[in-house]
Amino acid sequence: MLGRLRIFPVTCFIAALIVFAGPAGAQAWPAKPVRLIVPYAPGGIADTMARITVPILQAALGQPIIVESKPGANGSLGTAFVAKAAPDGYTMLVGLAAPQTLNQFIFKVDYDGLADFEPITLLNTNPLVLMVHPSLPARDVKQLIALAKAQPGKLNFSGAGGLTQFGGEIFKYMARVDMVHVPYKGGAPAVAAAAAGDTQLTFANLSDALIWMTSGKLLPIAITSARRYPQTPDLPTIAESGLPGYAVEGWTGLFAPAGTPREIVAKTADVLRQGFKDAEFRARMEKIGAVPGGNSPEEFRAFVQAEIRKWGNFVRDTGIKVEQ
Repeated sequence: MLGRLRIFPVTCFIAALIVFAGPAGAQAWPAKPVRLIVPYAPGGIADTMARITVPILQAALGQPIIVESKPGANGSLGTAFVAKAAPDGYTMLVGLAAPQTLNQFIFKVDYDGLADFEPITLLNTNPLVLMVHPSLPARDVKQLIALAKAQPGKLNFSGAGGLTQFGGEIFKYMARVDMVHVPYKGGAPAVAAAAAGDTQLTFANLSDALIWMTSGKLLPIAITSARRYPQTPDLPTIAESGLPGYAVEGWTGLFAPAGTPREIVAKTADVLRQGFKDAEFRARMEKIGAVPGGNSPEEFRAFVQAEIRKWGNFVRDTGIKVEQ
């Protein structure tokens, strides 16, 4: 449970109210509800981030903010929907690392992860957690690798596409093992499938993993970030557990369709940046395993460019192929 969300007073954001002076006779923005499109099923990190930022935006903008899920094709369907939406500030995307930067190198998508969008701000960063079903006789990364090598093609890992799938594919490539990815439409159902024993292991966003990590139904054995994470200091990284050099970290960010007026983009980023400074909000983010973002549109654009370059180079250099 995320707890009761604090509604930020409108007066806290008077200076950040967004007004776009468009053509003569145009109404001030926003004059109607704004949609936040989430390209995965409800319950995952993108959906969670959308819903806990809604109070910040609503308090500042004075209009309802509607969260709408459009899952499918490893996040590409919802992402493409926003890429083709009118650039008027009424449709925005809670974008994730994979559909925004990685999918275009491994799948056929009908959008460009940067050219078709206006990056607004980074919402959060979060690692993945490698968890195994208790029935699997592996309690650390070295044991898992040994088991996978002894049973090629027999182990299944659940994921929601994107980095939850690619985290496993990178693991397979670096460990030189054969495991099978079982796709689900969202992070929450993917983790639940592993907990039910439908798959033997899962690579899950930390936010999706937290409720299972102490349940006994799944056993966390490592985290995918380059360094140990503040929320899970006792959980070793995959790199230090037997696979040196392994590092995968997810993120979510807010995007608008390319061509959205600069005033809307800049002011939306400022509203969120101010809201992210609230101590209670930051504490809530930590509880779901996320580190708040809040950079400028220019900084976020540079971040996305670097991510696209990194994943493009990796796919090209390794020759990894992933079935959609």
